[in-house]
Amino acid sequence: MDVHAPKSYEIRTYGCQMNVHDSERLAGLLEEAGYVRAPDGSDGDADVVVFNTCAVRENADNRLYGNLGRLAPRKATRPGMQIAVGGCLAQKDRDTIVKKAPWVDVVFGTHNIGKLPVLLERARVQEEAQVEIAESLEAFPSTLPTRRESAYAAWVSISVGCNNTCTFCIVPALRGKEKDRRPGDILAEVEALVAEGVSEITLLGQNVNAYGSDIGDREAFSKLLRACGSIEGLERVRFTSPHPRDFTDDVIAAMAETPNVMPQLHMPMQSGSDTVLKAMRRSYRQERYLGIIEKVRAAIPHAAITTDIIVGFPGETEEDFEQTLHAVREARFAQAFTFQYSKRPGTPAATMDDQIPKEVVQARYERLVALQEEISWEENKKQVGRTLELMVAEGEGRKDGATHRLSGRAPDNRLVHFTKPEQEVRPGDVVTVEVTYAAPHHLLAEGPVLAVRRTRAGDAWEKRNATEAAKPAGVMLGLPKIGVPAPLPVAAGSGCGCD
Repeated sequence: MDVHAPKSYEIRTYGCQMNVHDSERLAGLLEEAGYVRAPDGSDGDADVVVFNTCAVRENADNRLYGNLGRLAPRKATRPGMQIAVGGCLAQKDRDTIVKKAPWVDVVFGTHNIGKLPVLLERARVQEEAQVEIAESLEAFPSTLPTRRESAYAAWVSISVGCNNTCTFCIVPALRGKEKDRRPGDILAEVEALVAEGVSEITLLGQNVNAYGSDIGDREAFSKLLRACGSIEGLERVRFTSPHPRDFTDDVIAAMAETPNVMPQLHMPMQSGSDTVLKAMRRSYRQERYLGIIEKVRAAIPHAAITTDIIVGFPGETEEDFEQTLHAVREARFAQAFTFQYSKRPGTPAATMDDQIPKEVVQARYERLVALQEEISWEENKKQVGRTLELMVAEGEGRKDGATHRLSGRAPDNRLVHFTKPEQEVRPGDVVTVEVTYAAPHHLLAEGPVLAVRRTRAGDAWEKRNATEAAKPAGVMLGLPKIGVPAPLPVAAGSGCGCD
């Protein structure tokens, strides 16, 4: 081994968009400290392997310890290799991790991700595990260096933590109370990203539209959306995930009146039953939720609305489930990300009576998926014949190579596969197409591309790829793509489900 070569790192990310964004920060910290990303397919052969964990699944710890166990023999034969565990599970389990996996070198929490390089060095010098869990946020993550996964689209965190007490969610206990960034700091970050070539941003918060509660301004989120509208070069603004409780009329007006705020809304419903919503400690009921949907559609007719739904929450009766089906029929979601309820250790729901048998949950889940699949297809068929501007995406069309197509996202975030034009098109560029076919989870534009607009975002992608080509290729395993996740995941509980 070349002792003078820079050390390599690999980050494995699990969980929600917050974890994805935190991993971008961890990568930035490690690269600032002199590490380089491990080559593609390294799969644990890096000098430093970091697990950024999620705690919302019932078997999250089993998954972690299984992965750690597979790395133990590799570490034993690789002098100097280090393993670090961070994220929500680390915040929750703390000392337990090094007791169960004594070959782990560093354990850090959600509040002190900036300490990772220091803790790795301390563990190396002292030759013993370093466990450091902060009880409150030490520095807002956006002050840390970042190695962003996309040259043309970026997450921008506007708050961390959550003030809600949903009975199925452990996130507030692990991420703390909501803490908002100053609007000026957020806008400065957005402007800096746009100057680098980014043309799409997603405002990110555990409860994104509660923004302002920490700084004493109930209309702060709508003001922030409008302020993003005045940033030259910023073509698309999205946000995730809002809570119905805080979805006010001023936010709907800001969405409708700000041209670069996209006609898309992902708003978790979780259940259509008032009884279940009460047991979940969700502060709205079906009528209120559907009323918001109605207002959004009145103001933004072409808006695509998506949601999260949990099936089989403790105590859910057949009548309760029928209310969820009714709400889905009324709302006509473009997509629904459906999850079978699973116990989240440390949450009130995990110890509730009337836990629903697995076979009942599975049967209800299949009925819900079938209904939503039908609705998604019907809603997508309404797009046939429309002319859409797509932002060309990277890595979102798994069959593009075989079909000689490219893929892009419409303003409402629908995924569209289109015929590859003769003219060079780069991720971040914009193409105009006519939709010719609809499937439940994507659209096709099989005719010729009507127009191609080369963008600064495409330039940024091209420049970044040229720079990366001169370096060893790398991978951050487990990172989802920018934008809404792949629809209708088979595995239950793959997201936080905390909104």
